[in-house]
Amino acid sequence: MSAEAGPTTSGGPDERIRRVRLPADRRTPAAARALVRSVLAAASLDDLLNEALLLTTELTTNAVEHARTELDIEVVADDIGLTVTVSDFAVGSVDELTVGVRNDSSEINEVSERGRGLLLVDHFASRWGTTYLPTGKGVWFRLDRRDAAGQPVAGGPPPAGGWGHATARSGGGPATEHPGPSAGAMSELMQTAPDQYAEDPLPEFATELLTRLAEMVGAAGGVVRLDRGDGQGMQMLARYGRAPRAGNELLQVPLAVHRPYAGELELDAAPSTYARPLAVLTAERLSLHLENDRLRRANVRRQAWLTFLAEASELLAQSLDVELTMALIPQLVVPRLGQWCAVHTADEWGQLRLAAATHADESVLPQLHKVLREAGTDSVQARLREASRTGSQVPLGGPMEGFAVPLVARGQRLGTLAVGRHQRHRHDPDEVAVLEDVARRAALAIENARIHAERRRVAQTLQQSLLPPVLPVVEGIGFAAEYVPTGDDAEVGGDFYDVLPLPDGRWLVVVGDVSGKGVEAAAVTGLVRDVIRVLVGDGKPLPEVLGRLNETLVERGGGRYCTLALAAVGPGSGDRLDVALHLAGHDRPVLLRAGDGAAFVGAGGTALGLLDAISSPTAQVTLAPGDSLIFYTDGVTERRRGRELFGTDRLRESAAPLAGYSADVVAARLRSTAIGFSVEAPRDDIAILVLRNDRL
Repeated sequence: MSAEAGPTTSGGPDERIRRVRLPADRRTPAAARALVRSVLAAASLDDLLNEALLLTTELTTNAVEHARTELDIEVVADDIGLTVTVSDFAVGSVDELTVGVRNDSSEINEVSERGRGLLLVDHFASRWGTTYLPTGKGVWFRLDRRDAAGQPVAGGPPPAGGWGHATARSGGGPATEHPGPSAGAMSELMQTAPDQYAEDPLPEFATELLTRLAEMVGAAGGVVRLDRGDGQGMQMLARYGRAPRAGNELLQVPLAVHRPYAGELELDAAPSTYARPLAVLTAERLSLHLENDRLRRANVRRQAWLTFLAEASELLAQSLDVELTMALIPQLVVPRLGQWCAVHTADEWGQLRLAAATHADESVLPQLHKVLREAGTDSVQARLREASRTGSQVPLGGPMEGFAVPLVARGQRLGTLAVGRHQRHRHDPDEVAVLEDVARRAALAIENARIHAERRRVAQTLQQSLLPPVLPVVEGIGFAAEYVPTGDDAEVGGDFYDVLPLPDGRWLVVVGDVSGKGVEAAAVTGLVRDVIRVLVGDGKPLPEVLGRLNETLVERGGGRYCTLALAAVGPGSGDRLDVALHLAGHDRPVLLRAGDGAAFVGAGGTALGLLDAISSPTAQVTLAPGDSLIFYTDGVTERRRGRELFGTDRLRESAAPLAGYSADVVAARLRSTAIGFSVEAPRDDIAILVLRNDRL
């Protein structure tokens, strides 16, 4: 052991000297190694390569991590050895910067606490020390060649600059029960890495690290245990030799991993100077890759949860039926997010009603229903009411352990979503967050389905108010009608029909179609229907009725127009019926003769609400016994199958075989034919009204 007051550098023709300044980043150790390698090659000192590269890596890495300034690297080689100095520009007190080693156990422990890198420097270097300058500090080491007996050849001088202290080694370090690690073993330990192409490289990587560590410190056995927080508990990740025995003095090092991961490295090794530092170094190397594994698994899991939420949203959005939506929610949750799931909805008084429930084990479902029905202060029902009332998550105890999440949409509390815990582990924070997200999406889907159901009910009520509840029964005249709303049953259509008596004893058949859909179209439909009833009730002739109705729609504006077919039917000569037909922009009806096929009758006119003046010629049609007059809206003729329309010709051809049948049969058959033309839901309302001469 010797100490030097101030290291100096002597020059000579055989020395190789290189100096370079490097930035403080992760590439600096590699650049420093390249510099040292080139100097060693130039000086023919290849036998010092492993030790020199290892110690250079330790010093530069330590300086980058702690000084965080630029580094000056100086490499000086002569015929018998190499000196490397790593200097930084961080200013600190002398007491804080002193890191030299006196080869005794107390100071070795101090170095272990300050940095394992300096412990390695003390082990492998012939001499090392620190230098202090006004601009910063430096750490240097000297490596000398050894003779055949393993003794260092007379060494060269340490580096120049400042003042400091040094440590000399003469024989390879302090005596221990197991020899210190070789530079080759340390290099292999530091360079060991997992197979990046393996599906799960960690067990093999951990086993290789543990094996190298155990061989370096002479351990009889060792294990690495890991708990991934997946409910499996602490599992053995790697094992070497025999299992550590509890009676022995075991070396235990925790793995530096974040939750939910936890683990430890355990060695059955005799105490030595280097056992714990090397075990800590190995544990940290393994922990780094375990952290990568944790982050990778967390990322994969988050991607899976995002995919699950997207699929759940898509499934929930496909249904606007309240009962179907609530039945779908438990199927999404079980078994992926829990053993069982129950959906309760709240009525206007806040009382909960079980809407749907499922269990991963169907045989347990009756027991689940029984537990959910139980009352009492500690029952599941009471906890569910608390979750619904407070709007917060509430744990569930008892035989059906789990927790309840409130169903809240647009600020309205709709009920609760209760989820049972997994069979083997509790829900982790990620799963709880996903369940809360599912509850929000489920509540929104239920609310949307309820809104749609209310719109459908309103639309159906409004539509029914625009159509006669029943058609009149008139002796000798048959009336029949079929009405099919559009595929969106929450929309009110503009098609309507009516049959009303005239003051002169005849009957008026009305079939109309208001442009557009929705509430505005329904308002115009109601207006047209009421104006016709008022004017007809006052005895106005049909041309005047159409004229005044047109004036009303034009004055009202709004861009809505209406097509109408009016037919006044009354007794004719003998057993015939006389029909006065007026068309205002409406499709011509089909005249179905009892024994003479089908044909279109009537003359087209002007639609109402478009022009100030209209034209509506009158066509006289006579119906013999068994003859029918078929009125329809464009929902029939414009029914689509791809690009093909049902059309008027197909309507006439479909009606021809129905000659002689009753009005009910003709209307029902034509409705079935039009609907069956395409598998798609109707895009427009379908209205069919049949007038038949039933006189015999």
